[in-house]
Amino acid sequence: MNKQFTIGVFAALFAAFAFSLNFIVPFIIGDYSTFDFALIRHVVSGLVGLGILFSARDVRQYLTVPNWRAALGLAFIGYVGYFLTVTGAAIFCGPVIAPAFLGLVPIVGNRRQDSLPWRFLMLPLMLVVVGLALVNGTAFTAENLASVRSLWIGIPLALGAVALWVWFAVANQAALAIRPDMPSGVWSGLILVGGGVQMLAFFPIGAALGLFQLPKLGFGWDAAGSLYLWGVSLALMATVCGVWAWNVASRNLPVALGAQLIVSETAFGVIGGLIVHARWPTEMEAAGVAVLIAGVVLAIRVFHNRQTISNEVLS
Repeated sequence: MNKQFTIGVFAALFAAFAFSLNFIVPFIIGDYSTFDFALIRHVVSGLVGLGILFSARDVRQYLTVPNWRAALGLAFIGYVGYFLTVTGAAIFCGPVIAPAFLGLVPIVGNRRQDSLPWRFLMLPLMLVVVGLALVNGTAFTAENLASVRSLWIGIPLALGAVALWVWFAVANQAALAIRPDMPSGVWSGLILVGGGVQMLAFFPIGAALGLFQLPKLGFGWDAAGSLYLWGVSLALMATVCGVWAWNVASRNLPVALGAQLIVSETAFGVIGGLIVHARWPTEMEAAGVAVLIAGVVLAIRVFHNRQTISNEVLS
């Protein structure tokens, strides 16, 4: 396994782990909403992004209008827009059904780039689908479906989240491809600043719609201290580190494999949820996580073998 491929795989898995921390948000923010948390997280991430840009050497050459325009677009597609669709899906059809649609990401990603013949992806994809079905099986029981607000709204939002994520993965890789000299840190900083600015711009609209609880519950430390602490902590880990790791993965892996690896976010999310709830997994959850991991490992092996064959042919 060559160094570039290995770095890409570990970066994608780390990004999936970082993004999976978002699954524990509803359990740690008390009476505040996920929109309040997103505001804190993205603003802090934007400040970190500014710090990265100010500390980078010869950064002025990268602060061009085309670069800012591309970064703002990617920030909306992959972070603000993706967050809003995922959150909306969770609100209308529950926090478990929506992640199940992540299983479509590798399929759409490979369809978009056609980076590997479908026959090589069928077994890894089948394992991913079975794993997702096992992990999310209890979400589709009659009892749980009865508590869902609206599948007609939630499922289209979940599908929209899948489309936005694939769009972001493809667009981000294309943007980096035409900017081979762009440092990953600077590019991450541009995207982080873009996400922070957009969440600040959305705050007055969201507050008018009653999506934020900060104006009602208060901005003071006594009331919102826990929100600030978790917001800053997960901003640094889930957003800053996640964005950086995904940019590294985008430089080293095809979108189809990156999309396959990002499905491991569900497995990490299940494990994190179990830790938060201080319980052992059910047999179905344990089997689902195991099958998901098997699908991810098999995908890595398939892509590595194909890459090895291609290199041998070229040499």
